[in-house]
Amino acid sequence: MPTAKRAPTALLVRRGGDKLLFDCAEGTQRQLLRSSLGLIDLREVFLTHYHADHYLGLPGMLKTFSLRGRELPLTIYGPPGLRPLFGSLKRIFGRLTFELELVELEPGEALDRGDYSIETFAVEHGVAAAGYALSEKHRPGRFDVETADTLGVPAGPARGALQSGEPVKLPDGTVIQPEQVLGPPRQGRKLVLSGDTLPSKRVVEAARGADLLVHEATFCEDERERAAETSHSTAADAAQVALAAGTRMLALTHVSNRYFGPEVVREARTVFPGTVVPKDFDIIELRFDERGGPRLLKGGALQRESTAADSPTEPIVVTGEGAP
Repeated sequence: MPTAKRAPTALLVRRGGDKLLFDCAEGTQRQLLRSSLGLIDLREVFLTHYHADHYLGLPGMLKTFSLRGRELPLTIYGPPGLRPLFGSLKRIFGRLTFELELVELEPGEALDRGDYSIETFAVEHGVAAAGYALSEKHRPGRFDVETADTLGVPAGPARGALQSGEPVKLPDGTVIQPEQVLGPPRQGRKLVLSGDTLPSKRVVEAARGADLLVHEATFCEDERERAAETSHSTAADAAQVALAAGTRMLALTHVSNRYFGPEVVREARTVFPGTVVPKDFDIIELRFDERGGPRLLKGGALQRESTAADSPTEPIVVTGEGAP
């Protein structure tokens, strides 16, 4: 349930020019309007499952888009059951001014986005439910300036071509291959969103080596039986998943309104020290290793949006529960 300071589940991922909304609880469009982004014309929404606290904001948002005369198509993804759900919701939002595409994804299906992918995986929540893993492809290795100088590669486009993996022919006819001036490929970033779930080996495997795991922690250990009855996780459960997966940071969301946050993070950190409990409008930047790795920016989504976020080389930005 929403509280005076925390909205229900919604999370926005920004990567370059892509803005992807995961779940859309009631109040999501208002939270977007309060943020530095405003009510952006989203192109894609991903639902983890069809409990009401994860989709009730969609009918109102779709209607608002239509009242604004939106023409840009919108695609909504989710596990099986998406089409029947929208068969019922259509009575609420009625006719739209834009094309709405519904795509049901089975566990293991992946969406290829060129230099990154979005893959679904099954979770354990007692209903059809999915988690999502966003994985970037490997990046080229570091460019060795000294070696390039020695080989006679001029500064400018030739070096850029080599960094892009293309061979370059010098004026004297010598062909320089990328591997002559590049170090070993570097790991791309990885973000995993569990959705609602019991602690699961499937989540562990999906989150293996992730920079950030966003995992639900509806309860603390004092409510372990309740967590098991409702197919949810405790903060300690989520921390064990992050530890087993070897993730760099764990962000706990879907926190019950009986908790204030500090007790949740204390419990998790006894198992996994790299745990945070983001508040509404917090941002987590997934910086490359050479730039320091993931970091939490408190209230970052209430500040003016950086134009640098439009570059695909800039951090994946995950904004907190309650949207964005």
